[in-house]
Amino acid sequence: MRETLDALAAGEITPAEAESRLKGYATTEAGRFDAARERRRGIPEAILAEGKTPAEAAAMATTAVETTGRAVVTRVDDETAAGIREAIADAEPDATVEHDERARTVVVHGDEFEPPSLDATVAVVTAGTADRAVAGEAATIVREIGADVDRVDDVGVASLLRLVDQLDRLRGADVVVVAAGREGALPTVVAGLVDAPVIALPVASGYGVGGDGEAALYGALQSCTVLSTVNVDAGFVAGAQAGLIARAVDAARES
Repeated sequence: MRETLDALAAGEITPAEAESRLKGYATTEAGRFDAARERRRGIPEAILAEGKTPAEAAAMATTAVETTGRAVVTRVDDETAAGIREAIADAEPDATVEHDERARTVVVHGDEFEPPSLDATVAVVTAGTADRAVAGEAATIVREIGADVDRVDDVGVASLLRLVDQLDRLRGADVVVVAAGREGALPTVVAGLVDAPVIALPVASGYGVGGDGEAALYGALQSCTVLSTVNVDAGFVAGAQAGLIARAVDAARES
């Protein structure tokens, strides 16, 4: 504690960084940022932009970079992304800002941030183009946890030939996240063909009854092959789960 207080008194750290060291979180007008989540859970804290004003999301992102060296923001629209970029440019001019418009994520790395690196690969698979946004969110989180991402797109069950010719890639992964909408058959098929853990990521796409992701979710929950299932469009959760498995794989390889 004394070291933190001395650093604050000397102007070496900001009040937000001092609070995060002492309490594990930093308080902003937009809410409290969990600066200790990565140390506690192995998963970087993410800021959900939905439900926040662009100014609130930008304030949280700035605090995240100030206290942890990076910010991960999900469900970002263009206005919010612009607000974050402007706020970061003022507060952390040497930081890098990456906006993935399809995945609706913004990732900020401070100039001294050292990204983690794991000896593990996560395959992020989509049945079709409509699934890429949610899959992209999962891929963002996997990368920020430190694993390599192998994107395998457009291999839905409407033509199994598209899947079969990618089997070597899928079988080479340590974890597989499969994003699929409509009837959500792809995760079940993939789980029957690989020996790695498979995480089903149901997507809200389709028509009429069950078209908001319910059919894909129920199909994954009733899978006759062994897999795990997250909620509809829960890209962050799927990516975090895959990342935690990748961390365990990395640790096993180092031992």
